[in-house]
Amino acid sequence: MVRTTPTPDAPLRIGTRGSPLALAQAHETRARLMAAYDLPEEAFEIVAIKTTGDRVLDRPLKEIGGKGLFTREIEEALLAGHIDIAVHSMKDMPVAQPAGLVIDCYLPREDPRDAFVSPHAACLADLAPGDVVGTSSLRRRAQLLHRRPDLQVVEFRGNVQTRLKKLADGVARCTFLAMAGLNRLGMVHVARGTAGGGTRLSRRA
Repeated sequence: MVRTTPTPDAPLRIGTRGSPLALAQAHETRARLMAAYDLPEEAFEIVAIKTTGDRVLDRPLKEIGGKGLFTREIEEALLAGHIDIAVHSMKDMPVAQPAGLVIDCYLPREDPRDAFVSPHAACLADLAPGDVVGTSSLRRRAQLLHRRPDLQVVEFRGNVQTRLKKLADGVARCTFLAMAGLNRLGMVHVARGTAGGGTRLSRRA
């Protein structure tokens, strides 16, 4: 627990994954703490930590240990005193928290919808039978195949930029990305539709 006010000489160390989205969320956390406590940016240090989930991208999460692979190394650093707080995406959090750690606060809720993203199709209905959709989410896979059982689904792991490159390389015809992440990255333009007037976004369960 941090017991003194952070200063440039003794900054509050914010642990996070090193992906652009994770860093954007850490930067937002820092900005909100700066505003809340009237502290300079130098009173905070953002510490990027590479997790097992970031290193192993060629296998489904269920084969290598599940969601905790995106948080374990960060939590170990927190327990060891190498960082003072950790910033995670809630989707990466396992149900049970390690002894001695708590989820203490949250950023304001972002857009909860999924965005349809494709360089080829404007919406799900435009896909032809047999077209390949990339996703690593069991929820998205189930929702997709319930609506379009004629499509193929392939494993599609990686950060937002990696998934967009896979689309550009033709690994899949389309994918789904969280609107929350696109908003935080300033990449709303990659979504192929917006809510209202022929909605192309599905609300997350």
